[in-house]
Amino acid sequence: MVSSIRRRDFLKLTGAGVAGLLGSFPEQAFAFGGEKPNIIFIMADDLGYADLGCYGQKFIKTPHVDRMATEGLKFTQCYAGAVVCAPSRSVLMTGQHTGHTRIRGNKGVNTPPHDGQNGRIPLRPEDFTVAKLLQNAGYRTAITGKWGLGEPGSTGLPNDHGFDEWLGYLNQDHAPDYYTDFLWHNKEKQTIPENAGKKRRVYSHDLLTEFALDFIGKNKTRPFFLYVPYCIPHAELEVPHLESYADKNWPEDAKIFAAMITRMDRDVGRILDLVDKLGIAKKTIVFFCSDNGSAKGWQGIFDSCGPLREKKGSVYEGGIRTPMVVRCPGKVPANETSQAVWYFADFLPTAAQLGGIRPPANIDGISVAEVLYAAKPPKELATKLSNRFLYWEDIGKKEFSQAVRYGDYKAVRPPQGKPLELYNLKNDIGETTDIAARHPEVVAKIEKYLETCRTDSIHWPLPDSRG
Repeated sequence: MVSSIRRRDFLKLTGAGVAGLLGSFPEQAFAFGGEKPNIIFIMADDLGYADLGCYGQKFIKTPHVDRMATEGLKFTQCYAGAVVCAPSRSVLMTGQHTGHTRIRGNKGVNTPPHDGQNGRIPLRPEDFTVAKLLQNAGYRTAITGKWGLGEPGSTGLPNDHGFDEWLGYLNQDHAPDYYTDFLWHNKEKQTIPENAGKKRRVYSHDLLTEFALDFIGKNKTRPFFLYVPYCIPHAELEVPHLESYADKNWPEDAKIFAAMITRMDRDVGRILDLVDKLGIAKKTIVFFCSDNGSAKGWQGIFDSCGPLREKKGSVYEGGIRTPMVVRCPGKVPANETSQAVWYFADFLPTAAQLGGIRPPANIDGISVAEVLYAAKPPKELATKLSNRFLYWEDIGKKEFSQAVRYGDYKAVRPPQGKPLELYNLKNDIGETTDIAARHPEVVAKIEKYLETCRTDSIHWPLPDSRG
């Protein structure tokens, strides 16, 4: 079914479905006195670790996220789920790292009939998501932005995985069309007449923000989970206005990139302002991050990766370390910085603890809810964080690389059978000096972990098994 809807009518959209009431447990909502907090998770697309003022950016203006950091907690060692878009989102939704989660790359092989298009693998009915967890516990749930985990008619649609309402793009190829003539609302294609015939009148990012604001307003009196995976500043680089960058002595694409980030920052500010205005800030935890590292790097202009090695698509730090800012006045400490190490797989169990819900057993993450309430985690949790393994893999047709974070150590197995590299991130954030030869005991421990850290996938077989 295809219907026509004008921009002003997006504010009136209402999703079908009622939040389930089964699956909740009697544990109290953590640090909220039994009241379930609202959770808003905002995620930029291809934003670099150093693209925000609060992370050292000197040229791109991000006053609202910077204010969020002043009013909340800034993490310097938080990691995305993967080196590129779709698997990172799969890790976030399922709490399983890339050695276990359903979707381990942007495109796979052996696509299921009618479910996978152009190699895009969808979530299956048995894949349990954080949205389903919260929906089952009585939360109203919504997503607006880029999904990337299921094509039209597949088993991977947002409404089938815990979201009551949804507006946006289903796949990553459509998402950079910021003047698209249609978006998906729930399971229907909604046309945007103002953009028909390749007209460029409505910037889709603005519609996503309006949907988010409307959802918050409609659900201010009940617990809600809002996931806002924005599509910018991913290329194609397009924006309605160059903001204050028009006269800068930069390449044109750099001006557009900066303006995209500043526009997104403005809308993060609109979300925060609405939460404040509605009087729900003290019971609303807001997260802001990126889905992976910077796509272009912008060396010599913005230096989007800062001191980190490489960029999007790499298991080195520049590909997976993300800015992460968390705000909840009165609960999350203000104007503090945390060195706690955590990643996207931890979000599901963290959301579960925040809402007083028991998480599923088959996940790789752990709850870091206590990390959100102090710049330094309690001793027991700090020990647990430093003694565990965090895992990433990047698997393609011809190459396979892996990375493991263990305490201050970071191991990287480059493709093509090269030996394991080892870095101490505490004093070598740029991964410049391989110390594997000096620490054979650490290498041996990580090698042992790598023997059992993943399961095989029919959709992402190892390159040497593809024939």
